[in-house]
Amino acid sequence: MPRFVIQKHKATHLHFDFRLEMEGTLKSWAVPKGLSERQEIKRLAVSVEDYPLDYVDFEGVIPEGQYGAGVVEIWDKGEYEIESIEERKLVFNIKGKRIKGRYALIHTNGKNWLIFKLGCLR
Repeated sequence: MPRFVIQKHKATHLHFDFRLEMEGTLKSWAVPKGLSERQEIKRLAVSVEDYPLDYVDFEGVIPEGQYGAGVVEIWDKGEYEIESIEERKLVFNIKGKRIKGRYALIHTNGKNWLIFKLGCLR
């Protein structure tokens, strides 16, 4: 089963990096407020460059002067399963220690996506 990681990133601004193992890489989004566990709350997720698979375990300090300088810690990680995938929509089930359930990523425009929790499987 493919893996996911949510890294708490204390850089210029605190945000969370959400990464899904897909197509031999980690597809990545910066989520300023983190994933919500409440269905009614939609959060902005900004797509960023893909990361290598070994980054799924990265925690540490990125030195000043480098891209993303600051402290990175793993906030949650685990496995996920894709329920459906379309050009502008991805529905998946997350199985982490903190975050569990069915989520959707919807592409709105440019690099902007919305991420939110869905109800149970139908």
